[in-house]
Order: sequence, then C-alpha cells, then structure tokens
Amino acid sequence: MDEIITLDYGSGGKKTSELIEKMFVPAFANPALEALGDGAVVPVPQGGRLVLSTDSFVIDPLFFPGGNIGRLAVCGTVNDICMCGGEPLYLTLGAIIEEGLPVAQLKEIIASIAAEARAVGVQIVTGDTKVVEKGRGDKLYLNTAGVGVLKYPGLGPQAIRPGDKVLISGMIGDHGTAVMLARADGGLGLESTIESDCMPLKALAAAACEAGGVRVLRDPTRGGVATTLNEFCEGRPFGIALSEKALPIRPQVQAACDLLGLEPLYCANEGKMLCVVSPEKADAVLAAMRGVPGGENAACIGEVTSDWPGRVALRTVFGGSRILSKLTGAQLPRIC
Repeated sequence: MDEIITLDYGSGGKKTSELIEKMFVPAFANPALEALGDGAVVPVPQGGRLVLSTDSFVIDPLFFPGGNIGRLAVCGTVNDICMCGGEPLYLTLGAIIEEGLPVAQLKEIIASIAAEARAVGVQIVTGDTKVVEKGRGDKLYLNTAGVGVLKYPGLGPQAIRPGDKVLISGMIGDHGTAVMLARADGGLGLESTIESDCMPLKALAAAACEAGGVRVLRDPTRGGVATTLNEFCEGRPFGIALSEKALPIRPQVQAACDLLGLEPLYCANEGKMLCVVSPEKADAVLAAMRGVPGGENAACIGEVTSDWPGRVALRTVFGGSRILSKLTGAQLPRIC
C-alpha cells in the first residue's frame, strides 16, 4: 500500500479492494465479514429481541490521552447497547477518510478497533469506506452501528420513582477535560496527567443489573451528567437532587474547568455509567459496581425527589441549591 491515503482508495476499484482486504478484513477476520456483502447475516438467539444503536465519531484530535477515535467508536456503540439492557454482539464500521491521512495512523486506529472489539466480545461484521478530497474532511470520521440481544428488559426513565437513588460508576468529566487539554496542545501552559475514561461498560452494566433494582442506565457523554439527568426527569412529575459534596471529581479536572470557566457536570464522559436504582437496592448495586474494574470510585450522588418536578438541582456545600439545566451551546465541539 502507499504511504498515505489517496482518492484512489475511495474509488470503488482496485485500491478500495486493497484497503479493505489488506487492512480491515485481516484485523476483524470472521466469516460474516469475509463474505464482503453489502450487509451481514448473523445468527440471533431463538426468541430473543434485538437491540440496535448507531453513532458517528468526529473527535479532534484523533489521538488523545487514554485512547483514539477507533477505541472510542467501539466503546461508544457497545456502551449504547449495554445502557439499553442489551448484550452487544456485532458492530458495523464506516470510515470516511480524508486524502492525505498517513497510512500508519489509520493502521494504528484499526488495530485499536480490533483490540477493543476482541476485549469486549463483539465482531465487526460489515462496513464501508469512502475517501474525500484533501480539505473536504478532517483526517478521519467513523460511523458504527451495533446489534445486540435484550438481556435486561424494562429499563427506562418511565420506571423512575421518587426516593430512588442516583449512582455514578466513577469520576466525572475526565474525557472532556483530557480532550480539551490535548486539543490545546500546551497552549494553555498546563501540564496534565488527565486521561480519557474511554472504556466499555459491559461488565459494569451487567453487575448493576444482576444486583437488581435498576430503573435506568445511561452513559453521560455529550452534555455530561447534568444534561443526561435532565433528560431523565424532563416533563415528569419528579425531579433529581444532587449533592455537591458527593460528586466524584478529580482535583485536576476541577482545576482545569475552573481555569476555563467550565462545569465538570457538563463535561463529556466516555466510560462512566449513571444508574438510577430503587432505594432498597442502592447499596447492593453500588457494591457490585465497585467490584468491577473501572467501578472502584462508584458513588451515590443524589436522589429522585418530588421537589423540583422536571428539573435537576444541585445541593451545594454551602447549604443552598441551584438548578442545573441542560447544556446550551457546545461546551466543547468534536468531543466524540
């Protein structure tokens, strides 16, 4: 193959075949993919219900502390399946590549996709590639779609009741802060060890659901924790009250956000899980999450209340309360 991606690789001809057959197919080798059809026919457990999700990834930069666009694409779609109570099985992969992208970078990203898919037990079974002229894209965009079977039915905001507890699986705002600092590339004069929290939530979701009492699961990506919780209670006869002192936020994340006038509760997360659970099961779910790698810092951060119907409030360390609305505008575009 050439040293860089050229428009020929998107022509649908020889170079396209070379790109697919030499880079993508070997990395994700399985019979469904090797058929190279326009789609994939895959077995479904008899009588099961499918869970489907799709997502596109346009993050800038492509490589960031803790991951890259390839790892993010797998984790993002796998997590969406898991948050619906599904067991992820298969992924599709679409790649829009800008002319001039170094082949070495693409190869590294593909290797990350393959490694993450193997780790979480899913297969990339079909896909598509397009190449656009230099200046008509921004290096690489990815699209993934996921297929899974429903394992834990009945999850959703409609199941939430006053008195329920709000749990989170770990530290808040790591991904958004890590990408923000990576994008600044030293321009802020900050030395940072913050890494993205990008990881699959399959084991955490299963542990929580097996413990029982789970009403709804959600990964608070764009818009962060505050926006996701607003989506839970918007238009409903209950509200959510968070405790500021209970929020697990790294001091360096808080410091970076303070410097830039940002709020960690609105920063994106790519490896954290919000979980609303019945009060009698909250301790068991919290213990289950803490027993899974990546869930060691799980915490109860609030509760569902009849106060503030349809709204999210933060009880501050000073004894007051303030309303947290949905994020308006783009706190940090191209975050995933």
